[in-house]
Amino acid sequence: MTKYREILRLNSQGISQRGIAASCQCSRNTISAVIKRADECGISWPFQKDMSDGELQELMFPEKALSTSRKVPDSEYIHKEMAKSGVTLSLLWNEYCEQCRLSNEIPLMYSQFCRYYRKYASTKKATMHIHRKPGEQMEVDWAGQTAEIVDPNTGEVLQASVFVAVLFCSQYAYVEAFLSQKQECWIGAHVNAYQFFGGATRILIPDNLKTGVDKVSWYTPTINKTYHEMAEHYSTAVIPARVRKPKDKPNVEGVVGIISTWIIAALRNQQFFSLRELNEAILEKLYEFNSKPFQKKMGSRLSVFLEEEKSALIPLPATPYELALWKTATVQFNYHISVEKMHYSVPYEYIKHKVDVRMTRNVVEVFFNNHRIASHVRCYGRVGQYSTVVEHMPEDHKSYTTWNSERFISWAKGIGPNTSIAIKAILSTHKIEQQGYKSCMGLLKLADKYSVTRVEAACKKALSYTPRPSYKNVQTILKTGQDRVTEEKDPTPITNENTVNFGFTRGAGYYGGNE
Repeated sequence: MTKYREILRLNSQGISQRGIAASCQCSRNTISAVIKRADECGISWPFQKDMSDGELQELMFPEKALSTSRKVPDSEYIHKEMAKSGVTLSLLWNEYCEQCRLSNEIPLMYSQFCRYYRKYASTKKATMHIHRKPGEQMEVDWAGQTAEIVDPNTGEVLQASVFVAVLFCSQYAYVEAFLSQKQECWIGAHVNAYQFFGGATRILIPDNLKTGVDKVSWYTPTINKTYHEMAEHYSTAVIPARVRKPKDKPNVEGVVGIISTWIIAALRNQQFFSLRELNEAILEKLYEFNSKPFQKKMGSRLSVFLEEEKSALIPLPATPYELALWKTATVQFNYHISVEKMHYSVPYEYIKHKVDVRMTRNVVEVFFNNHRIASHVRCYGRVGQYSTVVEHMPEDHKSYTTWNSERFISWAKGIGPNTSIAIKAILSTHKIEQQGYKSCMGLLKLADKYSVTRVEAACKKALSYTPRPSYKNVQTILKTGQDRVTEEKDPTPITNENTVNFGFTRGAGYYGGNE
């Protein structure tokens, strides 16, 4: 709106129309028309009563208050259409004119059409400064520019990704380089950042990368399970930024650009042969960056952090978070799960159920419906190892684990001494004692089928044949009934005198060939 009050005030002070036009930023024709109309209406500075520019316009130019007969464009519709690819104001004005022609209405000129839209669009570009409390929010991201490391063995130049974390209130920053952007590096960067700050914030704002967010959604995002577990460990909440909305984390976006200049670019002429050397140089530059005074306010990032924000951070837990990988497995019929080619037992009641497996460097934990049902020390080395807890077994399987030589010999003594000797013989036959357990169990099981007496007799019979009888020997004797055959003694042994009673008796001389 034209500044009627200011025009009349400056005119009363004798300032030229050219000077008034320059001060009020309007044309000299407008200045001349306002002064002329004020004289006609008898209005002069100072006013008898205070009047606004709107009231002066109604008094001097009442015709401007009349509504135009031309159709006012729908600015909200125009704003939505302008967001689409290829749509221009010229195209929308032509469509607007066509609609006015069909409805027998008078359209605005193109310049007025654009003026209406720009006035509406200016309200949509309004920004608001959001004040954050100290220790409330930390923003994290990967820098777009990478650092370089030279492999000392091959001379190959490796690209190192740069992680940046910024506290919202003080803008205190943490920077570290990693050889990849995988989950191990992502989680490790957060742990190191919390250690650097000496505490955790209540809110953590990452980007929508896969190592942090499984499913992108403004209302219900799905946080990666490992990332969520890390956040719980430090009592912080993960609230991802919206896709392509850098204003959701403006501090880290701004610091990333500054870091690229003050740290990465500043180290461009130095050669580093390990990640450790690079991060040591980054820490030196980072201290200079955090200590550099602000341009438009007192202090620096470091001083504001120490004075205002450090004491407001959430205290760190007693131990840092240990990276854990989550997998899904199905419990097999042997009540074990297979993870990384190793086998770990779970209670047999969960056979054929799907369970969640949490793996750290030293521990493997198994969860069913968020309840831990098993925990094992992680196995390393030879593939196919089994880690079995006796309590996870069915009752009949538990008895199998108690098999040993003393127990078998004790069972055998209950049957008889010959059975005990046979069991000892079977156990001593094998180089490894456990190889004979099944044979011993089979032999003792024969007592259920043939009776204890017969097994004892069969073992005695077998021992008369060989000092080291086997399970098969005893089983064959019982099947054929040889244990029931008794030896009968002949009271009249055969002598030479008895042979005279038989015919065709040939002596030694006959078989010797002598006549």
